[in-house]
Amino acid sequence: MKMSPLMPREKLLQFGATALTDDELLAIFLRTGIKGCPVMQLSRSVIQNFGSLRGLISANQKQFCAFKGIGITQFIQLQASTEMTRRYLLEEIKFSHIFNQSEIVRLYLQAEMERHEREIFLVLFLNNQHQLIKQEEMFLGSVNSASVYPREIIKTALYCNASALILAHNHPSGLAQPSDSDFILTNKIKQAAEFMEIRILDHFIIGKGCYFSFAEKGYL
Repeated sequence: MKMSPLMPREKLLQFGATALTDDELLAIFLRTGIKGCPVMQLSRSVIQNFGSLRGLISANQKQFCAFKGIGITQFIQLQASTEMTRRYLLEEIKFSHIFNQSEIVRLYLQAEMERHEREIFLVLFLNNQHQLIKQEEMFLGSVNSASVYPREIIKTALYCNASALILAHNHPSGLAQPSDSDFILTNKIKQAAEFMEIRILDHFIIGKGCYFSFAEKGYL
């Protein structure tokens, strides 16, 4: 006798959340379908419409609510869930040794920065155990560029007695490939930091669903 496929909730309980497809995860979130459209069918339609879960989560209220079958209640719930995830990741890096948690740091920075439509330059200031002292959006720019001053970064680092830094900026255009100016800026900050015996652990560029790590690529 052929076994019926497990429904998303039962599949999660038996195999864990990581075993679920995007459609199945969204079906659990939506809970019910609409007239003439069961929840799994609705979930597949939503994913197809927005292209991916990231596309759905990144949609603004007008875009989200324009799709039949989901509305303001689901929008509020999804935004709250996304913010809970961001805060969880922030708590993880606050109370952990960041140097050994590069994946957590990257996930947090993506959650923090992907949503911005303007370019921002963010710095994580760390103590000598590589634990987070503070984070600060140091510079704001246009969609295409940001004016970043290394001396201001080092000044803040000295003020909070930071021993190491993680740099990050976003590319609102979506691509995470570094430009020539990104390499030049990273080297300038690194040189200024080394003069004050401060380490640059990494510089992340955050795109739309992608990233670039200077440390991973061997540039730091």
